[in-house]
Amino acid sequence: MSASTLIIVLLTAPLVSVLWSLLVRRLMQWVNLLAALVCFPVSILLLIGAAAPRIYFEQMLYVDRIGAWVLMCVALVYLLASFFAVDYMRQGEDAKRLPNFYALFALFAWTMFAASMANMIGVYWIGIEMTTLVSTFLVGYERRAESMEAAWKYIIIVSGGISIALLGTVLLYWGGTFVLGPTYTLDWSTLDAIAPKMPAVLLQLGFLLALVGYGVKAGLAPMHTWLPDAHSEGPAPVSAMLSGALLNCAMLGIVRFLAATDIAGHGMWPHRILIALGVASLVVGALFIMRQRGLKRMLAYSSVEHMGVIALGFGFGGLLGVFGALYHMLNHSINKTLMFIGAGSAVHRYGTHDMQQMRNLPMAMPGLAWLWLAGAVAITGAPPFGLFRSELSVLMAGWMHGGTRWVAVLFLLLLIVIFIGFLNHFRQMYVPTEAPAPSGPLPGVMTWIPMLLAVAALLLLGLWWPPLFAQWFAQIAHQLGATS
Repeated sequence: MSASTLIIVLLTAPLVSVLWSLLVRRLMQWVNLLAALVCFPVSILLLIGAAAPRIYFEQMLYVDRIGAWVLMCVALVYLLASFFAVDYMRQGEDAKRLPNFYALFALFAWTMFAASMANMIGVYWIGIEMTTLVSTFLVGYERRAESMEAAWKYIIIVSGGISIALLGTVLLYWGGTFVLGPTYTLDWSTLDAIAPKMPAVLLQLGFLLALVGYGVKAGLAPMHTWLPDAHSEGPAPVSAMLSGALLNCAMLGIVRFLAATDIAGHGMWPHRILIALGVASLVVGALFIMRQRGLKRMLAYSSVEHMGVIALGFGFGGLLGVFGALYHMLNHSINKTLMFIGAGSAVHRYGTHDMQQMRNLPMAMPGLAWLWLAGAVAITGAPPFGLFRSELSVLMAGWMHGGTRWVAVLFLLLLIVIFIGFLNHFRQMYVPTEAPAPSGPLPGVMTWIPMLLAVAALLLLGLWWPPLFAQWFAQIAHQLGATS
């Protein structure tokens, strides 16, 4: 099957689910799951075939190895969250509104696929803004006062940030006019080609504005303020998509702009700024994880922390930094989806988001509680799970460069603080009590399936680094200019 056909299938499957949900309005959860089951293997085939960057459909779509990697992460989260949504959304929800949810859910996945493959920088900006518009309705889906407030906060803050990124894009286009004339097409390949020749001040200012704008969307501190509310107030499958998939799409744009500054030879200062944002995200994550009572809100701050880890990996640069950042993208996508699945099940079981009111989880969710605990250990970066290997790679990348060793030491200290704080919350929730079991519904088989798959994948990725991944990461690092 050709790459063009695979792209058509990838973009068509979610749209079929959208139309089915809106027009037929029956069995939409299964059609959505079928669409996700189609998208994931297609994304893997695209990743395998993306040996060299290629342009498709009249220069509209661009598929390279790093873009295909993000596509695979999005498709994987979409699949796991779609399994869980079958169980979660039928518990206590208005059945008449479920078709609207699944239409928005599949459309959200489609916007992330489209944004990750956008060739023109302006179209990429439109794609990221589309993810915001669609996901806003999902954040406020439950129509509670808190969820509606979170949705408004989300769209206002993120749209403001994206507007800053648009200004950065305009400046980059202006810089290109000094090389290619007043009218040209600014796509990713063109940006890399003209970056060394455009005025340095326009490239640098354009990068800074793009970093701040897309950094808002990626949840990097101090631009993260929308994230805790949106992740905690939306339905749990939506929270998984926001954290495990959407943040990677925004980080993809940051990395592409960073590569242009590297090609232009602007030194380490763009990397230092990204490192500073990564450290700030880790500090914010550590401080707020320690003092949280809301379960999903704690997981949201964990997302801020892990985006900081990814930012550090790309900021440190080099082969090892890029390896660690890319591997962390995948591991975090899987792990955070697992954590939000467990959180959604616990919230339905106990009828509250307050961790202080959740006790004796092994009795409340027999069996499933231990899978969730494994995910909690994994999300802190403990061995033998995948995040341990990716965080260790990022740590080593920082240590190998003399100028960033102090950052590596601070990174390690913050990871220890987060490990203690995060697992202390879980220790309290797993304390045995004689209180009666909560009265909420028990999770069904469609909750067990994604949690089992996620734990198995995290364990496998922690014990075995697939050699094919190393080849792909090396190609991505070469494309991004990392040669040492």
